[in-house]
Amino acid sequence: MPFQLPQELASTPTPFYFYDLALLDRTLAALAAAARPGGYQVHYALKANSNLPILERIRAAGLGADCVSGGEVQRALDAGFAPGHVVFAGVGKSDASVNLALAADIFCFNAESVQELEVLGELAGAQGRRARVALRINPNVDALTHPHITTGLEANKFGISLQDLPAVIDKLATLPHVELVGLHAHIGSQITELPVFGELSRRLNELQTWLEDRGHRLPHLNVGGGLGINYQQPDTEPIPDFAAYFGTFDRHLVRRPGQQVHVELGRAVVAQCGTLLSRVLYVKESQQTRFAILDAGMTELIRPALYGSHHHIQNLSSQLPAQPYDVVGPICESSDTFGRAVLLPETRRGDLVAIRSAGAYGEVMSSAYNLRDKAEAVYR
Repeated sequence: MPFQLPQELASTPTPFYFYDLALLDRTLAALAAAARPGGYQVHYALKANSNLPILERIRAAGLGADCVSGGEVQRALDAGFAPGHVVFAGVGKSDASVNLALAADIFCFNAESVQELEVLGELAGAQGRRARVALRINPNVDALTHPHITTGLEANKFGISLQDLPAVIDKLATLPHVELVGLHAHIGSQITELPVFGELSRRLNELQTWLEDRGHRLPHLNVGGGLGINYQQPDTEPIPDFAAYFGTFDRHLVRRPGQQVHVELGRAVVAQCGTLLSRVLYVKESQQTRFAILDAGMTELIRPALYGSHHHIQNLSSQLPAQPYDVVGPICESSDTFGRAVLLPETRRGDLVAIRSAGAYGEVMSSAYNLRDKAEAVYR
């Protein structure tokens, strides 16, 4: 069904974020139905959207929390996530963040280097605790996605290289306050080619066998997240194919008896439920281009400027014949562009424009550049 803004919100000052909580609930129900048969434990990646009304719904649906900073760990706890359902990832965890997570007794740290393991051991010892860790492996698997959101290749800063793994295992034997409980891998974001998850599974199978030969049996595996969404046609596919996603792991990942598999999904859960609403300030025509200048910009949604990402754009006010527009924002940067040669109904000053699939990496990445006011969030 095409997007329609509730009538009572038509006069809301723009720009603002609209969150469709009914769609979020349907997405969470579909996710649970797909994950339940395989016993997968899903952790929601707070980096996608950390708004409390969103988090409270996700927590109530039974998901855990995947965090990449101390602030996200605290936000997850504030939203009611049990510490035993919180994992802490990230290539550069500060001492203060680690101490916060240790004191809360979270489920697991996804450790990314031997240096991090040493610090975890030192800080856990100072608290008289043991830090449970999963080793984040860099499996050198190409996620076939945008280079800026690929994380599983040797050239990326993330994870422990396969060549360094033997030395890391040897180091663990010298760290009495660190407990190895799992393996973790996350190869990228906005992945739509599901066979790459099969390749990841095969790599994890090999690593598990290698570890077992050295006396390490792991109670859990964490295969990361990365499942993409349909940015081109959000109304055609408002909910990702979670069954196909989990089915890939069912077919390719070899579990040991009693072993639990964790996944960390963010974008796939919340992206389609969020829309950025904006109004046209001006329509400006040059010799070559017709610009629709909005009151929203890269300060509200930076993905197109940062990645060249596509978002479906709709004029909700016009039924006139379509014309091509460069849809741009008011920020003093040439990169402040949402789309070029976008076909929209003839557009005029004051028209209401919807920028779709903005529930993930939208509001959470907003800024006050140009001393812009923060856009309001509206939930229905």
